[in-house]
Amino acid sequence: MARYHATVESRSPAAETFAYLATFSNAAEWDPGVLAGEQLDAGPPRPGSRFRLTVPFLGARMSLTYEVIRFVPDREVLLRAASALLRSTDRIVVTGAEHGSTVSYDAEVRLRGPLKLLDPLLRPGFRVVAERAAAGLARALSRRPPGRSTRTPAAAPAPSDGAAQPAEGKP
Repeated sequence: MARYHATVESRSPAAETFAYLATFSNAAEWDPGVLAGEQLDAGPPRPGSRFRLTVPFLGARMSLTYEVIRFVPDREVLLRAASALLRSTDRIVVTGAEHGSTVSYDAEVRLRGPLKLLDPLLRPGFRVVAERAAAGLARALSRRPPGRSTRTPAAAPAPSDGAAQPAEGKP
C-alpha cells in the first residue's frame, strides 16, 4: 500500500476551498496525473456523489469512479474508487486559517489481484505522482481568487459500466 499526506494553503475561505475540492472532478485542473474528470451526478457534492477520473496506469488509461463515502459540509470529504487493479482512498479536510484556509490531503492506493505482489514497488512511484499533485494543488489554490465559484453539471451523464480499462495510475 502506498500512502501520501500533504498540507496546502489556500487564499480562499474554507467553504470556497472545500466546495472546489469536494467537486472531485476539478482534480483534472490541478493534478497533472489526472487526464480528465467529470461529475456523474447533478448538483453539489454530497454522500453518494460520483466522479469519474481518467488517469494513466501502466502505459494506458484507466477510468476510476470515485464515490463520496463521507461528507461533512465545508470541512471533510472522503472518496473511494476501486477497480480490478487497485483501490484508492482520498481524504480532504479543510480548515479556516488567518488568510484563507488550510487543506490536509491524504491519499492511499492499494494494488489488487495479481498486481498486489507489486504493492511494495508502488510506493516510490506513487510518492512522485502524489508530490506533483500536491504541487499542482498548491499552485491552483494560490491562484484562485476568493469568491471563484465551482462548476457542477446541469445534468448527470450516463454512468459507465465501471470496468477498468488499461491505464497508468493516480489515486
